[in-house]
Amino acid sequence: MKLIKLTAISAAVLASTAALAAEPVIVVDNNDAVVYEAEPVAVAYEAEPVAVAYQAEPVAVVQPANSYSDRTFFQTVTHPAAISAEVGTLGYGANIGWALNDKTELQAGWAGGDVADLFGGDFDANDVNYDVDSDFSNPYLGVQLRPTGNWFTMGAGIIVPDNDIEVTSNPNGGVYKVDGKQYNANDVGTLKGTLDHRNKLAPYATIGFRPNITNNFGLFGEIGAAYMGKTSAEVNSVGGISGPIRDENGVVTGETSASVAQKAEKELEDKDWLEWMPIVKVGATYRF
Repeated sequence: MKLIKLTAISAAVLASTAALAAEPVIVVDNNDAVVYEAEPVAVAYEAEPVAVAYQAEPVAVVQPANSYSDRTFFQTVTHPAAISAEVGTLGYGANIGWALNDKTELQAGWAGGDVADLFGGDFDANDVNYDVDSDFSNPYLGVQLRPTGNWFTMGAGIIVPDNDIEVTSNPNGGVYKVDGKQYNANDVGTLKGTLDHRNKLAPYATIGFRPNITNNFGLFGEIGAAYMGKTSAEVNSVGGISGPIRDENGVVTGETSASVAQKAEKELEDKDWLEWMPIVKVGATYRF
């Protein structure tokens, strides 16, 4: 019986210590020393899967230098991308551009002044030659596109024309040829008139190029046309006689200087001078 108790005690001790070390174990009972040699015990543990949560670090997204996706409408309006000076058939002027994205720019500008010399300074309506004096005012709003992302540009928009055009007749050999008949220029006097295009809004389209010379400075050139509409004319005789006028041979006709002026007015309207106004302009751009 004593042997069984000793064996139980020894087993308990061995179970708690022998798993960690294989050193001999001595048990003393009534002054009798019994030596037990512990066998190493292998203890297996099954690891439970552990879920590990990681907190993602914030990542800074860097927009390209020429990206406009982070701009609000107010920031776009109050921070124009470029300012340009121009000269051309619409006049002398300037415009401001707002970049909507990398390939699209909204432009608002004005061009005007006396540019009649750019059209030659005169023109013919049938057989009467007229000198032209002009005072142009052409505010415009348009969109400038770079469809291929390089120097090539395409533009379209609206002009609000307010152009004063005055004409003065030049006799040819002392006569005016109006409506196929010749009249004595001294009897008719000088034919003076004004022209006005009927379109209050004139659509336009252009193509061009805009190379950048430096990061901020560039040049541009554009060609195109604007539809100004039909022409209204008003012509009066200045310095003519009040009665019937003579023809080129001195024969009195049934016409008066006023009636000849009315016929000249109709010819001017039929001419529709600058109904399609050519747009040719060059300029320089500074980009912010």
